[in-house]
Formats: sequence, C-alpha cells, structure tokens
Amino acid sequence: MSAQGTVRRLITYALLFALVVTTAVGLSGLLGRLLVAGTELAPDDVAGLARSLAFALIGGPLAALLWWAVWRRLEDPEERSAIGWGLYLAGAYLLALLIAATNMLNTLSSLIGGQGLQWRLSLATGLVWAAVWAWHRWMWRDPRKNPTDLSGVPTVLGSVLGLVLGMGGAVAALSTLLDVALRGAATEVSVGKPWWVSALQSLVWAVGGTIIWWWHWNHDGGRRLRTGLADVALITVGVLGAGVLTLGGAGVALFVVLRLLFDRSEQLELLLEPLAPAVSAAAIGCLVWIYHRNVARGRSEATLQGGRLVTSGVALVAAASGIGVIVNSALAMTATPLAGAGARTLLLAGISSLLVGGPVWWLAWRRAEQAAATGAGLNARRIYLVAVFGLSAVVAVVTLLVIGFRMFEFVLGEVSGGSLVDRIRAPLGLLVATGLVFGYHFAVWRQDRAVLAADGPVRPRTIGHVFLVAGSDPAPLRRVIGEVTGAGVTVWKRADGGAGAAGFAGAGVARGDVAGDAGAQEKRLAAALEGVAAPRVLVVADQHGGIDVIPLQG
Repeated sequence: MSAQGTVRRLITYALLFALVVTTAVGLSGLLGRLLVAGTELAPDDVAGLARSLAFALIGGPLAALLWWAVWRRLEDPEERSAIGWGLYLAGAYLLALLIAATNMLNTLSSLIGGQGLQWRLSLATGLVWAAVWAWHRWMWRDPRKNPTDLSGVPTVLGSVLGLVLGMGGAVAALSTLLDVALRGAATEVSVGKPWWVSALQSLVWAVGGTIIWWWHWNHDGGRRLRTGLADVALITVGVLGAGVLTLGGAGVALFVVLRLLFDRSEQLELLLEPLAPAVSAAAIGCLVWIYHRNVARGRSEATLQGGRLVTSGVALVAAASGIGVIVNSALAMTATPLAGAGARTLLLAGISSLLVGGPVWWLAWRRAEQAAATGAGLNARRIYLVAVFGLSAVVAVVTLLVIGFRMFEFVLGEVSGGSLVDRIRAPLGLLVATGLVFGYHFAVWRQDRAVLAADGPVRPRTIGHVFLVAGSDPAPLRRVIGEVTGAGVTVWKRADGGAGAAGFAGAGVARGDVAGDAGAQEKRLAAALEGVAAPRVLVVADQHGGIDVIPLQG
C-alpha cells in the first residue's frame, strides 16, 4: 500500500467517523425534543434546536455521501484489507454500542424509578445510536466488504463492554439486597426511595450487560477467538479487573469483621455500611475471575502463564500494601503511645489486606514458578520481574522524596504538632514494603540468570524478522518461529486458505508427504529455519504440510 493511499484512508475514515457522530448527536437532539415537547420544538432553547438541525440536516447528507464513496471503494480488496477500515468499524461499533446500551438501560431504570420525563431523552438518544450500531454491525458482518484485518476487534470490545456493565449492575443489585438484610429499614431512609426500586434498577443493568456480553462472547464467537487482542482482553478484564474487585472486596469485608471484633469505636450502623458492597464485589468478582481462569486454561501456555502472573501481581500489591500499613500503624503506636483507636483501626486495615493478598499471591506465584521451571513460562516471568523492578523503583523514589521533604520541613520549619516519626511513618511503611518486594524478586531474578548461565550461552540471532504466510491457524507455526529464531513474526493469511502448493523454492525447503500429522509441519519448519541467516525471511506454508523458507535481501 502506498503512503498516499494510507494518508487518504486516514483522513477519509476520520472525517466519516466525525460526521457520523455529528449526525447522530443532531438526530438525538431532535428526537428528544419531539418526545418531550411534542410539536413545540423550541420553546426556550433556540440555540440548541439550531445546533441539532445543523448537525442533522448538514452533517447527515455529508456523512451519507462520504459513506457511499467509501462503500464503493471497498470492492477493491486492497481497500477492504486496509487497517483504517477495520479501525473505523471497530471504533464506531464500540461507541454506538456504548451510548445505545447505556441510554436504553437508563431508560428502563428511569421508568422503574418513575423519574418524570427523563426517560424520554434517554430513549431518544438510545434509539438513534442503536440504529447507528445496527448499521455498523451490518457492514461488519457483510461477507463481501467486511474488513479482513481486525475483523475480531468488535467482538472483543463488545464482550468487554457487556462484561463491565453486567458486573457493575450485579454488584450494585446484590449490594442493595445485602445492605437491607444487614441494616434494615435505615437503608430506605438514606437512599430516599424503596430498596426494591434500587435493586430492580441495578438488576436491569446487570441483565442488559450480561445479554451484551453473551451475544458477543457466544453468538459472535468471542470465546473461540485466539488473537492477541482476545488474550489481552481476557487477562486484563477477566483476570486483572475481576481479581482487583475480588481482593478489594474481600479485604474490606475482612476489615469490617475485624473491626466488629476488636474495634467498636463507631456506631454499629456505620461499621456495617461498607460490608454489603464489599461482599457483593468479592462474590461477583470471584465468579468472573474463576470463569475466565478456566477459559484461560484452554488457551495457549503464554496466556495461561500471563493470567497466573497477573493474579500474582494483584495479590502482591494487596499484600505489600498490608505490610506498609502495618508498619505505619506500628510507628504510630511507637511515636504516640496513646494513639488509641486510630492506630488500632489502621493496624486492622493492614492485617486484613495482608491476610487476603498474601495467600493468593503465594498460590499464584507457586503455580507460575512450577510452569517456569519447565521452561514454558520463563520468558513471561522475566517480563513480570522487570515490571516489578520498575514499579518498585518508582515507588521507592517517590517515597524517598516524600520522606526527605517531611524531614527538611520538620528541621527547617516552625510547624508545631507531631513528631518526625509521625510525619514520615506513612511513606516509610510503604518504602519498607517496597524493599521487601524488591529483595525477594531480585533473588528470584538472580536465580533465573544462574539457571540460564548453566544451560550454556544463548544462540545468536541470525534472522531479524519473519513474514509468515499461512492458512487457517498460524499460531503453532508462529510459536515454532519464535522458539527457533527469537525473531519477530508478521502473519499474513492466505486468501486461498493454503489449499494450493506453496510454489516457492527457498533455503531449507521441506515438503510433507503425509498430510494430517499435526506436529510434522512444525518439525519441518524448525528444521528448515536452522542455519538460515538473513535480515528478513519469508515463510510460506500450505495445508499439505509444505514449508518454504525464503531469505530476503535488505
């Protein structure tokens, strides 16, 4: 693709996106006025009406003309395979789905709560953006002009959006029920409406989000996707996000229980106030966490190891925070022997965080170590260790600066009240926890380096980058290339699915006589790459087991 064509597509799709959004905003404003005020469009807001008319009547035709020109060009395979087309559809699809879903769910919630005419404005916006979403979904699913690159991105983004909305609604609904069970009628007084109204409104969001997630996850095949983005979304939302929700909720719930047992310095109603949201977050987060952890077991070893390390990282942050808070409370008791309930409450918070994060970190880290011992996840663990070192360095620098500032302020200033220990105990506790984390992981890092040194010198890389032309599932061949050469890999999918012979003769050519041996093609590829030295190499694979390795110049 030429640079001129790339720039043209970038400008065209950016302009089309802006025009579609502008038109949708204008139509939403006009429809909202019709639903709320009938035929009296501008009783007191002439400027708003003029803006909506301009957006709809000027932006709409321009968007239609530009879309028509783009749609005609998509008959060209080069236009259809351009990354700009895939990015535009993915971005417009996600934006339309987000606005349509939130407004339609807000409409149902408002109807349940009886909130006047507010639901009509949400309904107008939801209907317009639902039409925009349906239009872009039709283009995305069109067999002749749908994008060949980034085709699975809308599925991944839609499932993530539905999961986030469903989790939020489920946590809110369960929290309302538990809060009523724990605190009774006091909830209605504080909220200002019957508890069942809040529960039903949250349930609407939970059901709506679940439907969106299920539609993209099962109906559109999000669960079967094996792309890098799908794995990243699985780890980021299903493991990291759900893990943070679970550990955070469990930590707060345990903190409330410890306060009920050892620190009754506040009224019972105030002590119980955070318990229901915490238990709800822990319960819903745990369900989502367990489900996606099981899904990760069916993915590649790298994805599974990444999920373990992310779990370990989340739990490590919780445990280290607990250690820092415990040191902080201990220094508070030392500096002020009569600190009383405040230091005790702080100590219980640190203990709860350590008791929740410590065991989870130990279990996840042990599994990650067992996988790394076999060599399957050693590279992932090294990346994890580098990330831990980097974050530890940042935290250490910040805390040292804060400690220095507090010390100089105490020595040079005339501020009365509080000792030096009382001023620096919070950053000092965080620094101690950071030092412990860094020390342990540095020992692990040195151990890994010793193991690599014992295995012998690392083979120098002789290939800079590999372009892989493959059929339906390039993942096994891509893994072999990474293991043998250590080079980066760009995958190009064959338009014929690899049905024909490769048709090339290159260095290390090996063609299989028997099709159907799942590992034979990978073995032939590994053998063909041995001894090849070139800045760039082209690898062509067909469905009959043929492998062609072609060194390229430059």
